[in-house]
Amino acid sequence: MRIRQALAVGLVTLAPALTGCLTHIRAVPKTRPAEVVITASLDQLLLQVENRFNDTRSLNATVQIVASEGGSRQGEIKEFPSFTGYIFLRKPEDLRVLLRLPVLGSQALDMVSNGKTWKLWAPPRHLAMTGTSNVAESSQHGLESLRPKMIFDSLLVRGLSPDQVVDLTQDSRVLPDPKDKKQLIEEPDYELTILEPPQGNTAHTLRVIHIGRSTLLPYQQDIYGPDGKVVTQAFYSNYQYFGDIPFPMKIEIKRPQDQYGLSITVTKLALNQKLEDDQFELKFPEGVTVKTMN
Repeated sequence: MRIRQALAVGLVTLAPALTGCLTHIRAVPKTRPAEVVITASLDQLLLQVENRFNDTRSLNATVQIVASEGGSRQGEIKEFPSFTGYIFLRKPEDLRVLLRLPVLGSQALDMVSNGKTWKLWAPPRHLAMTGTSNVAESSQHGLESLRPKMIFDSLLVRGLSPDQVVDLTQDSRVLPDPKDKKQLIEEPDYELTILEPPQGNTAHTLRVIHIGRSTLLPYQQDIYGPDGKVVTQAFYSNYQYFGDIPFPMKIEIKRPQDQYGLSITVTKLALNQKLEDDQFELKFPEGVTVKTMN
């Protein structure tokens, strides 16, 4: 009995040392809830996404683009100098990207697509390519696997097609507090998961649209491939209104499987202006060898 009592007294005496003296407290940024949190139903969210997509019929954007290659597989990321240029988009699927070299101002890249075929001309590398596939060949990696559809799908967030189904979940994200660098803001969000029509008891995820509840605007879109892996991630910020249409002036695009990324900053934007057919035409210089991609 005395031994048990002595052991009990010893444990009680040792407890402060175990719980107090051996603990370490470190400071972390405080998190506060978002000041504005808007509630919306699934139908309202789908309608807003659909209206924004339908209301944007064309865009003429002056941009700055920073491209990067690499990632965890290479153990490094190589960032290229900032390019200035233009992006023209016209529905249903016309797209053109024109970029100029920094300092020199000469043409760096010209890429055009009608949604079915695409062409690319890069004068500094004397590279001319054309193709019909939206997916790069397995031998290509980095910026060599750049395709117009990826840019088109990242610029505009599509709504729900009649043959697709949707699931709504809720989560949150943590953002820097613009008023206090020592604090963070936790903002609730809605996540719209777009799925293909179920085959039996399975359904393939096509896209996930992340919508912040402070604005009810998309801040991220994840696009999935047939194998269930994320092929494109687009991040949206710095929204500005053009009439009744909000558009992100900063778009970050990541291609985790292809190991490259694009950071697009829109410096000037015109929506729904008429764009001519010749603005989506690309003619290769005579004598250039054109590589066909299947």
